[in-house]
Formats: sequence, structure tokens, C-alpha cells
Amino acid sequence: METLTSIESFVRSAETGSFSAGARLLGLTPAAVSKNVATLERQLGIRLFQRSTRRLALTEAGERFLLEVGAGLETVQMALANASLNQGKPAGVLKVSVAYAFGLNYLLPLMPRFLAMYPDIQPDWRFDNRQVDLINEGLDAAIGGGIEFSPGVVARELARPNLVLVASPDFLAARSLQSPHAMPTSPADLHGWPGIVRRSSNSGRIQHWQLQTRQNEQAHVEPRVQIVLNDPDAICQAAAMGLGLALVPMPHALPYLAEGALVRLLPDWYNDVGPLAIYFSSAKMLPAKTRVFVDFIVQHFRDENLATTFAGY
Repeated sequence: METLTSIESFVRSAETGSFSAGARLLGLTPAAVSKNVATLERQLGIRLFQRSTRRLALTEAGERFLLEVGAGLETVQMALANASLNQGKPAGVLKVSVAYAFGLNYLLPLMPRFLAMYPDIQPDWRFDNRQVDLINEGLDAAIGGGIEFSPGVVARELARPNLVLVASPDFLAARSLQSPHAMPTSPADLHGWPGIVRRSSNSGRIQHWQLQTRQNEQAHVEPRVQIVLNDPDAICQAAAMGLGLALVPMPHALPYLAEGALVRLLPDWYNDVGPLAIYFSSAKMLPAKTRVFVDFIVQHFRDENLATTFAGY
């Protein structure tokens, strides 16, 4: 196993171009990865890298060795991960990425039941409000929406969470004092209302408020920009504080709606932003730990009918 660890340290460092980047993928320190590679070089009797303070470059022998072992490393790792399946025990470190608020509210509460079913799996879950590179970051799975497909990645759709219009009771009460006809009955009534708008963390663009109904009616709302935030849960909190009208994903709005901190407006109108999915490698020999996790999440969404709940119909 020590030799396999050394080979993995070499391959990841070669792929990323540095011991530091390779260490991040492996969950090790750069010093440990450097030591593993040095051990491998001593065992092989060859130098694999030319080292300098500025860069890490493969030697000619290192390039040949990478070609010979790189393709087989993934197969060996999967075989080791799946070996315990013969005893009915998927095992290993399970690296998953999920957005912070969504993971906190909907994924973390599932951990006790998942670990009771698969005690030999060690969750290593990253709560990240960004699009991740599943393959290059060494992740087993990611849950999110709007993630671009990269080669070697597939997805199973979990739900289609819609964006819905919300505001706090205090905010609506203040609007009613300003005008006896302040409560909106159509999207046009919301033009010019103080709005808490979202800036995309990926593109940096402000999100437009395009709405539709299940009958395919279309409408555009132009709020008066009051606040710009880049996180949907932060937008919900700001709306609950009475700072403006907001258009937020239904999964984020649900806890606030349940406790009465927010009220949904124009319930027939929403914004369809595409599927929420669980993403994982398309490799034929998917590790048992990843396969059981994917199946567990998909089944949970079915059992709880979360697709309908998140749609907000």
C-alpha cells in the first residue's frame, strides 16, 4: 500500500504540476507528497521530476513512467474500493461537494442514517458555493444546479427547484401602509419594488427576474435594486429582515416560509432554472462507496417527494 500511495502522489503531482496542488487532491500535506515521490524515486532508482523553486517538470523517465502507470492507477483504486463489497461493506473516504446552505439543511441531516447503513465509509464533504471540477479536484460526487458537464462526468436529476418571489410580513405591511392596493396580483404590480437581487458567483452577472406559469405565460419584473448579494440563503435572510422583495430558490425559501419569516407572493409564478442533480464519474467501475451514496440520495428524494416540494407548485 505504501508503494501505491507513492505512485498516487507522483501521478497527481504530475497531472497538476506541483506537489501543493497534488496534495490538495489527496488530502495530504505538500511535504508528505514530496516525501512519497522521493521514496518512489529511490525504489525505482530514477529521477521522476526536475525540481526548482519555480516549477516542477517531469524528466524523460518520469514521462515514460506516467504513461505506463497513469491509466492503470484509477483501475487499481476502484478495485481496492470495491474489494470490500464482496463482504457487503462499501468503504473508503467519500469526497462530496455541495452548496453550503443546501448541504446544511438537506444533506447533513441524512448523515446519521447513511453512516448507520455504511459504517465503513468516511464522509469528506465540502460545503462550497461554487462550481467545482469533479475530476481535477478529486471528488467522488457533487450536488448542485447549473453545473457544466466535463468529460467523464454524468448526472442523475434529483429535482427542478424553481425560484419564487418572497418578502417578509413586515415589508408587506409597510407597503400596505403606503398604498391600500399594495398587494400584488400580477408581476406587473412589482415593477419598481425594492429588490434584493443576486449576482452570480460564477459569471458575476446580476440575475434577471424572468417569470412564467405552468400555462407558459411569461413576464419580466424590474425591481429597484436595493441590495446585491451572491448567496441565496443570505438573500433569504435579508428578505426576512424586511429589506426588500426577493426571488430565491424554493429549497432555500422553505425553512423561512415554514416559520413565517417570509411570505410567498404570486404563487402561480416562478422561474425555472433547470435541474438539481448529483454528479459523479462516468467510469464503468464506479467505486462502491460512490454508487451507494448516489443511490441513497436519489432514493431519499423519491421517498420525501422533494422534486414536487422544491418545484413549489
